[in-house]
Amino acid sequence: MAPRSFWKGYLKLSLVTCRVSMTPAVSESGKVRFHNLNRKTHNRVMSQYVDAVTGEAVEDEDQVKGYAKGEDDYVLIEDEEFDDVGLESTRTIDLSTFVPVESIGWIWYDRPHYLAPDDEVSAEAFAVIREAMAKTGTAGIARLVMYRRERAVLLIPKDKGIVVWTLRYGDEVRDADSYFHDVGKEKPSSQHLTMMKKLIGERTARWDPSMADDPVQDRLLDIIAARKKGKKVKKPAEPKQEAPSNVIDIMSALKKSLAAERKAPR
Repeated sequence: MAPRSFWKGYLKLSLVTCRVSMTPAVSESGKVRFHNLNRKTHNRVMSQYVDAVTGEAVEDEDQVKGYAKGEDDYVLIEDEEFDDVGLESTRTIDLSTFVPVESIGWIWYDRPHYLAPDDEVSAEAFAVIREAMAKTGTAGIARLVMYRRERAVLLIPKDKGIVVWTLRYGDEVRDADSYFHDVGKEKPSSQHLTMMKKLIGERTARWDPSMADDPVQDRLLDIIAARKKGKKVKKPAEPKQEAPSNVIDIMSALKKSLAAERKAPR
């Protein structure tokens, strides 16, 4: 059964509008989660906000966001004021700008969400917008209030639906030139490059979701299963790792790497 949508509203392109629903494309519900317990009593330990000066507990209704304008001096912002910011983009994704899909670097992508028509009446208009973007190789950019803040979002056609990516804010992405300006001045020899491409070719395979499996999660589940049965869990032996050394003879290293790849079982 498909997960419940967490947002419903409208997708709008000029005078074409349709009802849509959105669901996060990723989930952490399957992760192993733990509670913090009191080791002596096994009772759960609860967290609580306290006043930094008086040390007294502060109830939820007495908590408010504050922006520091000076030492111990704050501008208070109520929850209703957060909700009022960007009110027009709360329930409507207004596609006013389109860009080539490949023109936005992956570093700007934040959280993915699936967007689909919310009813049969909206299906045709939704399909027209999606297919037009797919045929032109473009993605739509809009503004939308999500997670209590207005954000730029990127809409990319995907199969029968659309993926909505929240985009990182401009001040969150650091300029790569500051880190890479001294890199790449040396050009590799054509011979080295050819052999490295062969080495990469030997290790190239089709993408499979299993490549992103979480071995720690699997190990934790094994530990929990063993503990339920009252069994002791042996600590796994640490794999032996040779300390990496600075490669001086690149050609020799490439030849050895290719020879090892060809001998390795497939």
